[in-house]
Amino acid sequence: MNAPALLDMPRRLLLRIEDFLILNDTGVLDGFSKSELIDGEIITVNSQFQRHSYAKNELAFCLRGALGKASSLIVLCEVSVAMPPHDMPEPDIVVMRGPIGVGAVALDKIILLVEVADTTREFDLGRKAALYARHGVPEYWVVDLPSAEIVCHWQPGADGFARRDAIAFGMPITAATLPDLTIETAGLG
Repeated sequence: MNAPALLDMPRRLLLRIEDFLILNDTGVLDGFSKSELIDGEIITVNSQFQRHSYAKNELAFCLRGALGKASSLIVLCEVSVAMPPHDMPEPDIVVMRGPIGVGAVALDKIILLVEVADTTREFDLGRKAALYARHGVPEYWVVDLPSAEIVCHWQPGADGFARRDAIAFGMPITAATLPDLTIETAGLG
């Protein structure tokens, strides 16, 4: 029989994407409205309420319209993004290269990620921004509802995004990594 291993100090067990998917597939996470894998930890978030849902859907509609039907880029809402080995967030909006596949969106298909922050501002501007920069997401927007602005991040690196700008609701916003993509923001808040 094996003797139990003694640890000098407690260690965190980081879940991998495969572990998270097993928990999800077996129904362990069914009682939660939305679960994400962030830095190897399961994070659950609150239910979405009207203001958050409206801003998310309005922005997705504007992005689809600005890209046009001829674009090879696709706009999805609330889809998981695989960021191996320990991360699988579910951003509010994903702009990705097509075609549509099966399962989580592969990291190399990501063009732009968007989080809508009503009560999650600090998390979205802090931990999520660091996560997305570390994984090389080209551009990341936080729709900050309490501040009535969109905080844009680009030029990702290991230490975060090198560039950041805030655009007030009511002003047009142009994607830094897609200069032909400009949308109006007046109807978001």
